[in-house]
Amino acid sequence: MKIHESAIVEDGVELGEGCEIAAFAVVKRGTVLGAGVKVDHHAVIGGDPQDLSFDSTVESGVVIGSGTTIREGVTVHRSTQPGGKTRVGDNCYLMACSHVGHDVVVGDRVVLANSVLLAGHVVVGDFAFLSGGGAFHQFVRVGEGVMVSGNARITMDVPPFIIAHERNKVSGLNLLGLKRRGFAREVIRDIKSVYKTV
Repeated sequence: MKIHESAIVEDGVELGEGCEIAAFAVVKRGTVLGAGVKVDHHAVIGGDPQDLSFDSTVESGVVIGSGTTIREGVTVHRSTQPGGKTRVGDNCYLMACSHVGHDVVVGDRVVLANSVLLAGHVVVGDFAFLSGGGAFHQFVRVGEGVMVSGNARITMDVPPFIIAHERNKVSGLNLLGLKRRGFAREVIRDIKSVYKTV
């Protein structure tokens, strides 16, 4: 485990084996980091939600899954609910200045590119790739294996395996993502059929 002398790790934080906390990063009380999590410079994990009605005496937190990398300037806010957790899954990559709002649930192997903004209560499925500058409205659900283009504005749910762009537009299936994950040809054919039907 490596914690830079200028980093702040508050009482009550749980750090898994092999975690690395870089210079000027802040990990606040109620945060749980899985094994091998890397928190880069000036990231803040477990800060209070940006909710004007939030009572800061509420005990809540953040859980970050094993193997996840959190780059410079990332913010992950704690839950608004007593005992609640904002969750980021295993082996995710949160690029510089991305934001994970309160009560968000991010699946495993998700990539948030630079400056992606997830408002409160957003749910992101496994293997999603959200490109730079994308903004996601509160309570939106983003399905498994979705690819969202840069600077997209998403205010509606995005079905699994879709490519989304602009403001709530869909341009087809994320076929490259399906192939890279080893989906069988027959399964991809079935997904195409469902997409055409819908």
